[in-house]
Amino acid sequence: MQLAFRYDTVVVQFEVIFRKRKSMTIIVEAPDKVIAIVPIRTGQAIILEKVQAKAPWIIKKLEYFRNVQQLHTPREFADGESFLYLGEDYQLQVEHDISLGRPEVKFKQGRLCICTPTIDKITLASALGGWYRQRAKEIIPGRVNYYQYKIPKEPNRIVIKDQKKRWGSCSSKGNLNFNWRIVMAPVAVMDYIVVHEMCHLVHLNHSKEFWNLVAEILPDYKDVQKWLKINGVRLSL
Repeated sequence: MQLAFRYDTVVVQFEVIFRKRKSMTIIVEAPDKVIAIVPIRTGQAIILEKVQAKAPWIIKKLEYFRNVQQLHTPREFADGESFLYLGEDYQLQVEHDISLGRPEVKFKQGRLCICTPTIDKITLASALGGWYRQRAKEIIPGRVNYYQYKIPKEPNRIVIKDQKKRWGSCSSKGNLNFNWRIVMAPVAVMDYIVVHEMCHLVHLNHSKEFWNLVAEILPDYKDVQKWLKINGVRLSL
């Protein structure tokens, strides 16, 4: 049996499977399948009520699978392809200009534009990655300075790196390292990563005191953590 419900502006369809059991189980499978396994003879109204009660969780799981699927779709670096910058999606515009010595990336009429002498994907990916790295070098130190008055210790160095598995790190020498990809995220998310690493200047661990300091600076940091957990896979070329 197929049922559906509306959550905000989203219509969620799900399959109902009746089995000999005492309780209901809801399963979300990639890429967009929702299943409710329910006890035999459970009424439709009760099924809808219980599944709707789990709507926020279901929507988050579906968003996660969509983001993962998007991540594993090879980038084409073609006109109209979407790229994140400071939490906003921008369409790519590729302008072929053989007179140029190398690709140039800039904003043009609300789009992310690459003017390039070649349309080779590796070259375009390198150019766009370089543009993000430069933005990170310009933006992230400013965010560190913005929060510095709340941290009793100053960093030794601020380094922008190509980290595959970390958004940031803090060394025992007081060096703050940040993944350039975090400039793709909304400013609130980038700030959380910045503050997180700055708090390690004081507490080089994840103790209660560390999290208390994070919460003192960013009271809603847990909401940002949730965004990062769901959408972090999108912060990539």
